[in-house]
Amino acid sequence: MQIFEQWESDIRGYCRLYPTVFKSASNARQVDENGKSYIDFFAGAGVLNFGHNNERMKRAMIDFLQRDGVAHSLDMYTDVKRDFITKFVDTIVKPRGWSHKLQFMGPTGTNAVETALKLARKVTGRGNVVAYMHGFHGMTLGSLALTANSYFRNAAGVPLEHVIRQPFGGDERPLEQCLAEVESLREMFTDSSAGVELPAAFVIEPIQAEGGVHVAHPEWLRAVEALAREIDALVILDDIQAGCGRTGSYFSFDDLGLDPDIVTLAKGIGGFGTPLAMNLIKPEYDKHWQPGEHTGTFRGQGLSFVAGVEALKYFDDDELMNETRAKGRMMRERIEAIAERHAGHSFSVRGKGMMQGLDVADGDLAKRTASRAFESGLLIGACGTGGRVLKLIPPLTIPEADLKEGLDLLESAIEHSVEKAA
Repeated sequence: MQIFEQWESDIRGYCRLYPTVFKSASNARQVDENGKSYIDFFAGAGVLNFGHNNERMKRAMIDFLQRDGVAHSLDMYTDVKRDFITKFVDTIVKPRGWSHKLQFMGPTGTNAVETALKLARKVTGRGNVVAYMHGFHGMTLGSLALTANSYFRNAAGVPLEHVIRQPFGGDERPLEQCLAEVESLREMFTDSSAGVELPAAFVIEPIQAEGGVHVAHPEWLRAVEALAREIDALVILDDIQAGCGRTGSYFSFDDLGLDPDIVTLAKGIGGFGTPLAMNLIKPEYDKHWQPGEHTGTFRGQGLSFVAGVEALKYFDDDELMNETRAKGRMMRERIEAIAERHAGHSFSVRGKGMMQGLDVADGDLAKRTASRAFESGLLIGACGTGGRVLKLIPPLTIPEADLKEGLDLLESAIEHSVEKAA
């Protein structure tokens, strides 16, 4: 690893948690150059919903390369982009009764959020947006302004403005309190003497992933949407990490009765790990764009479209989502048992489907646990305030045997870390 330490920027982060050189990967396992195998409960921070080197995607991508498919095309028309759009519309958009347009921009989630912010401000003529405590929306300046984590914000070097910060209506908090906060905000926005400018949009993660796996009350989400409608603001749902099947349905907010104006997507939509970001935009708002008004060199690579079509085929039937919900229940039961066994340490569990978080109430304990898990052959990351939440996001395709073994390794790592701290 000397080459990395000598020549790569000190800003590198994940490699400090996983200090080895990986050489190969398949589904839910990575293997380092010494031959040690690791079960992956991190999955590229939610990118690899369908596993490392997914065979279906790999075959399609190899075929594409061998026929000299168009790998880079800016926003020109290609056959593989048409295939992806057609498949996404038929599989995801039309069954929900939507008519949203698909906009491709830069290749990452923060590009999707920046684009959504620009459009919301353009549509409404307003500058401020409402964002939420513990939220994470990206690292570029517009989306960083929405992001709540002070460690990330402090690196900006300039003021991060035009955001009205509000408490998040997570289901670990009393619903009545969350609804009361929305009502207080409504009173402020509808009082002409309050001296508060109306916002362009409300930007919400239905599940705050990096913020600590906080799951929003459905009633709170509907109340925020109703307030947005009342004051003619847009509703932007950020489903970049929690979407693409992670929670047991394609969107984390499916079946909640929501009608988002813009949905930001990235991470899992490219399927294989090749970058792709996309916004779903209601047509009446999309028409506010002028041709070429928002651009990006990498607005959807051919390989990402090819792999993305294969990813969408997993939603042709209910098999994978049924498995995801079942595995999610297994994960939840195991970590709830761990939390109960360590009740004296104030552990708690949050999550939905195959995104589960174990809040160990102590960032140092979480760090020791993740380090011990790595030594034992499990990759798991921490998130939330002070890094106190161990986040479990394995590939949805993880074999049940690997999932059980990974949960065993996690339990052992926690036991070791708790005993060491005693």
